[in-house]
Amino acid sequence: MNDQYHSECAVLGNHLHVILRNRPDVVETWTDEEVTRRIWNLFPKRKDADGGPAEPREHELKMLMGSKRTLQTYRQRLSDVSWMMRQLAEKIARLANKEDDCTGRFWEGRFRCVPLRDEAAMIGCSAYVDLNPVRAGIAETPEQSDYTSIQDRIVSEKARQRRSKGRRKKRPLFRRDGWLAPIDIRQRSDPGPKVSQSGRRASDKGFLPMNLQKYLELVDWTGRQISGGKRGKIPAACAPILKRLGLDRDSWCHLVKDFGKLFRRVAGTRDSLQESARAQKLHYRQSSGGAALLAGSG
Repeated sequence: MNDQYHSECAVLGNHLHVILRNRPDVVETWTDEEVTRRIWNLFPKRKDADGGPAEPREHELKMLMGSKRTLQTYRQRLSDVSWMMRQLAEKIARLANKEDDCTGRFWEGRFRCVPLRDEAAMIGCSAYVDLNPVRAGIAETPEQSDYTSIQDRIVSEKARQRRSKGRRKKRPLFRRDGWLAPIDIRQRSDPGPKVSQSGRRASDKGFLPMNLQKYLELVDWTGRQISGGKRGKIPAACAPILKRLGLDRDSWCHLVKDFGKLFRRVAGTRDSLQESARAQKLHYRQSSGGAALLAGSG
């Protein structure tokens, strides 16, 4: 799934799940000044009255730019998942310790990162993340799942539908999910960077072989199977996609329910794992049963 932007995420009481795509190709399209400004916004030397980063002065930008080597380090960091998680975890830990008036270690351990190597892994992991509150018994339906990407997508889609029914021209709709990657990956013939025009996310490139409506329908149906234990029929619009990926009803539900257990280091079909191993000059790639589940796909 090669600057970073979010696909799906879910924040629960004691942990969070995030799907990220890092985009070094997008970072390479930025000018030196844009890279420097982004670093300034992350680590401002001065702040404004609201506590946000103040507008940097010309000499401050020049000092940050330093050398070509420094700028290249900045570019690498702005598309590095580990570096991003380090900054995020440190900020949350500092805020939590300040709130609790204590010091010391906040996180139990380092985050776990599982590369998603193909469409089957991407779809399964997305549904797994979006249905986390449902599986945990915190919410009954995806739209009731607070602090999740799927709730933002549902709220934004309902607002769009209400807007489309109006006759008068109105100002552009502010979508609550505008910070997320779009669902549908339409530019298969255009593998190059697709830089976001809104500025709210790094890229406007989608990540799943289906549109938003079909994805919401599939997640809603899956949540009912997992939480209610009912054996229903896969929605007609989603069935061809799962069939192409080699997944039937039972294997799909098993994949979404136990994704975290099935894939520990890397997620994908056997073919994808073998390709990944060859690229990294490894003899083989192991998954905890996930690749066998996806044996029919790839």
